[in-house]
Amino acid sequence: MTLAALWTYQKERFPLAKTAPLLAIFSAASVCVSAQLSARPLPGWGAFVAGFIIAMMLFFQMRVCDEYKDLEDDKQFRPDRPIPRGLVSLGLIIWLGVGTLPITALAAWLWHPPVLWLLALVWLWLAAMTTEFGVPQWLKARPVLYLLSHMAIMPLIDLLLTGLEWMRGGGAASGLWMFLALSFVNGCVLEIGRKLWAPVNEIAGVDSYSKLWGPVKAALVWWVLVALSCGLLAGVGAATGVFWVSVILGGAGACLCGASAWAYAKAPTPKAETRMDTVAGLWVFACYAIAGFAPFIARGA
Repeated sequence: MTLAALWTYQKERFPLAKTAPLLAIFSAASVCVSAQLSARPLPGWGAFVAGFIIAMMLFFQMRVCDEYKDLEDDKQFRPDRPIPRGLVSLGLIIWLGVGTLPITALAAWLWHPPVLWLLALVWLWLAAMTTEFGVPQWLKARPVLYLLSHMAIMPLIDLLLTGLEWMRGGGAASGLWMFLALSFVNGCVLEIGRKLWAPVNEIAGVDSYSKLWGPVKAALVWWVLVALSCGLLAGVGAATGVFWVSVILGGAGACLCGASAWAYAKAPTPKAETRMDTVAGLWVFACYAIAGFAPFIARGA
């Protein structure tokens, strides 16, 4: 096994160039929003470092769990993926995932040991997800419920990340639920957005939302979720004093997302498929950037 093989694996299955910036914004925004909602000063830099490490480790652990539970399907339907084609072994990836567990726990403990309780909650849900909650066939036969149950980990992760601020700062703000709901909806936006495929790219035996609902309905569902996300962003903005900034910036972004969804629905080509995946990521990135940092920029102005 060479480092080159691991480098190829990360490019295909956990692309750091795309993942690290998104998680840096996600984790930092979570800490900032928690402080803003509670009208508290920002915590020390250690909270932001801990948040980024925890986010990176958790999302890699989620990838490892996916590799484990999807291996048989990948062997049958997606043999070109790194593990089925023999680039790396499942055992190696699992050991790498196990190796991130103490790093995650240490990052939480060094900042504020009680945060470990929230980390344990995330790990418990991740374990349940990996076993498909004990009913894999029943759950897979219900794609919407499957999506909702798996995306529930997003607000749990955000509860953990915001907890780096509020557990040490004196308690969570009453408006925190809006930010957690935003994370849940944005998780759905990302997940559906990456599975809106061109008909020529559909894979037999592999579920996609474009196959489940058809390109037109799937694009509509995706954009409705973007609109809901935009509404929650405005709610967070109202609670942190930047309602109109959130409405204007979020509304502009939602319109661009709508244009992409419309183009995909009219012509679900491979190019449109790639655009939807990219736009979904950019929308989520923009949401957290606006929610987390717009209040500071507005006050500075």
